[in-house]
Amino acid sequence: MEEQQLPVVDLVGLDLYYDKVPVLTNVNFKMHPSEFVYLVGFTGSGKSTFLKCLYGAQPVKRGKAFVTGVDLSRLKPSKLHLYRRQIGMVFQDFKLLPDLTAADNLNFVLRATRFPKNKRESRIKEVLEWVGLEHKIKAYPPMLSGGEQQRLSIARAILNNPAVIIADEPTGNLDPFMTDEIMYLFNRLNKEMGTAILLATHDYRVLDKFPSRIVKLEAGELKE
Repeated sequence: MEEQQLPVVDLVGLDLYYDKVPVLTNVNFKMHPSEFVYLVGFTGSGKSTFLKCLYGAQPVKRGKAFVTGVDLSRLKPSKLHLYRRQIGMVFQDFKLLPDLTAADNLNFVLRATRFPKNKRESRIKEVLEWVGLEHKIKAYPPMLSGGEQQRLSIARAILNNPAVIIADEPTGNLDPFMTDEIMYLFNRLNKEMGTAILLATHDYRVLDKFPSRIVKLEAGELKE
């Protein structure tokens, strides 16, 4: 009998607050390995608060939140770097360090997550090639287009072979052509590497062109 895999994200009765004000209540959500899920909701619906909880930047005060088997309510700050080896994060505004080259942006993360030093250079070349930026290894972020910067941020997110990628409006600053390029990359990542992806978006064109499971934040609740 085949062993059933545990959910990569498992939330039970989760309440989330912003500055002591309740934002989301009684959230129940499961996401399985290799699944692709869209998170939608109007501005102010709590998408960012929800995602911050998942990558350890928002404390869990009530309910249960497990991501890659880690109990976020018990996650100590000293162990955060170990947890973030198991997840990848992609943001709308890229969050790249402008004074570092593409290679150095990636090396910064590898150092922070304590990736083995003797394997860093080869890993950097590998992920840059995977996102099609091997020729930009010495380029600084301001020298890159918006699409290239987002490719670099995806390369950064997959450095540690994460079980899940959490993407917060990753195409929000891109035109439709570059949006499609980035979405093809996310879909390739999901299908070829089996990486689970939770992607927040307000672009309904993306939902139509790249259909997958959708969950919605509305009136403080998470709905299918």
